[in-house]
Amino acid sequence: MAAPASFALLDSASGAAAILHPLRRRILEALESPDSAAGVARRLRLPRQRLNYHVRELARAGLVRRAGRRRKRNMVEQCYVATARSYALSPELLGRIGADARRVEDTLSAAYLLALASQLQSELGRASREAAAQGKRLTTLSVNSEFRFESAEQRARFARALQAAVVEVIGRLASPARRDDGTAGAGRLYRLVLGCYPIPPRGASEEPGGERKQP
Repeated sequence: MAAPASFALLDSASGAAAILHPLRRRILEALESPDSAAGVARRLRLPRQRLNYHVRELARAGLVRRAGRRRKRNMVEQCYVATARSYALSPELLGRIGADARRVEDTLSAAYLLALASQLQSELGRASREAAAQGKRLTTLSVNSEFRFESAEQRARFARALQAAVVEVIGRLASPARRDDGTAGAGRLYRLVLGCYPIPPRGASEEPGGERKQP
């Protein structure tokens, strides 16, 4: 039996409705390992019929799948398991009212970065589905780092140096997205998104002396 995927992007209204239901989220957490609706009902101390209904709705939305049967006393129970260990909602669910970086004038704002993150999630979700449909592995690149700035001036110097370095590397090692005549360039089109933002404090001990200030 295949183990649940590590991550799944939900792009259907039924999937979104199911994942936003508080009880169904509890059931998904309980079904990280295979169990029956009756077994989950016992663990959550809820009526079995109620759990049966919600498990069927989760299965209909593609969030749980059958995972064999087991005998419990004189009964045979159908087991289920979550299709993934964690989920995210696709920005495409919002249609035309979803975040759009082209509508945000301030490119240094949190709104612009959030809109870019939404675009990244949407495009990456579509690319992942296309790769899976073709039986291929999608190749990506990601960098995740935490660091500190001691002043606004240090942060500004960092931003200028990073921008210059990225532009230089792209110009030296990548091909143009478009030719001089406006037509598409050679090769597969990629998008690079760099974002830098203050991490919300995790607690009073995050900063020296219990301070929660960010530059």
